[in-house]
Amino acid sequence: MSENALTSGDFTEENEPYALFGSWLSDAGKSEPNDANALALATVDETGLPNVRMVLLKGFDERGFVFYTNFESRKGQEVLSAGKAAMCFHWKSLRRQIRIRGEVEVVSDAEADEYYASRPRGSRIGAWASKQSRPLESRFALEKAVAEYTARYAIGEIPRPPHWSGFRLKPVSIEFWHDRPFRLHDRVEFRRVEDGKGWTKVRMYP
Repeated sequence: MSENALTSGDFTEENEPYALFGSWLSDAGKSEPNDANALALATVDETGLPNVRMVLLKGFDERGFVFYTNFESRKGQEVLSAGKAAMCFHWKSLRRQIRIRGEVEVVSDAEADEYYASRPRGSRIGAWASKQSRPLESRFALEKAVAEYTARYAIGEIPRPPHWSGFRLKPVSIEFWHDRPFRLHDRVEFRRVEDGKGWTKVRMYP
């Protein structure tokens, strides 16, 4: 990809973050070899020690950014406890990054049911079989659990586990970063105003 392609357009003139995020995500879908919707999710444990891992974005709109997980997992427990999290998207093919911070809420049962029903059957079985983040005595134990739930739900629909649902991160800030020559990068941060109905925009030093 040429340098002109990397720096064409001045995103710093944008005044609203969601359309810009959608545009960048669409660009990444055309250039990233795998999972353009992958993001690093940061949480903290009860001592304040951070944890970070990769998850997949499964939806976004003006309410926030949605991902799904086992609520009994480490990240599920940390999100439920703190009620806050941070996300970072990095698209190496575009030399772009987006950082998002905010409070987190649980999605509605209807949203979770709809997304769960859209997953491949094997993934729905896996949501029942995996005791995510807990010690696993052997690979065989996991395969045995998969076989047991496959037999249990051999016919008909597979219900969503009660411990499996989604979170929506409601951003208080969204920062867009774009690589520029000599490390003089473009950085623009959108900050949610106090009434929650708009954004202020700040251009940052690289």
